[in-house]
Amino acid sequence: MAKGFKEAGEKPRRFYKAVSVEAAPGGFAVKLDSRSLRSPRAALMVLPTRALADLVAEEWAAQGEHIEMALMHATRLANTALDAIPQARDGTAGQIADYAGSDLLCYFAEDPAGLVDRQQQHWAPILECAEREFEVAFVRAAGIVHRTQPDETLAKVKAMALALDDFGLAGIAFGTALFGSAVLAFGLARGWMSGVQAHELSRLDEIFQEEKWGVDDEAAERTARHVVEAQMLERWFKALG
Repeated sequence: MAKGFKEAGEKPRRFYKAVSVEAAPGGFAVKLDSRSLRSPRAALMVLPTRALADLVAEEWAAQGEHIEMALMHATRLANTALDAIPQARDGTAGQIADYAGSDLLCYFAEDPAGLVDRQQQHWAPILECAEREFEVAFVRAAGIVHRTQPDETLAKVKAMALALDDFGLAGIAFGTALFGSAVLAFGLARGWMSGVQAHELSRLDEIFQEEKWGVDDEAAERTARHVVEAQMLERWFKALG
């Protein structure tokens, strides 16, 4: 156990003073004082770009007396890319394709008219852009009844995911689950929108209802947390280059 870490359930104390980034074989390593940062499975924290290493280092530098791992979103995503993705690339890409098979952006409301108009205004252009750039077709649905997407579309989405490196694949998988949409995750990665915009697009229905009925504290807290994650993901994709 590294110096400064306590029993399970306790937040570990900060055990380092300085955080730095150094060139290393395969990319850029994050160092705490003179020690190389490692993932939970002991992989060296080596990131493929300096910008991505800086993003992780920034989180460690920002810690106070105790280390708040739950708030270190880039570090946790880097751990996923290092520890989990290499052994599960095909399965991860398959999960992303499964999301695309019932992608949020393909399910338009039937009513009320205001929500229908809003979805058509904001979702339809994103789907059309995805169809052009991905060279696929997405089947639109009205209501909640499932509509099957073409096998060719799902195969292309999976192939696009597999073409990414482990860090890109981890980001797409995280974004797909966060937004409920593979289209939005790939769109964010390609710079079609900001993280905040992707999050808002994923919540058009909720936002519409909140405008009518208000927002409760629990929902507001959850939304704020997801916005932070979406903003981090935008920086993650930009840092990958």
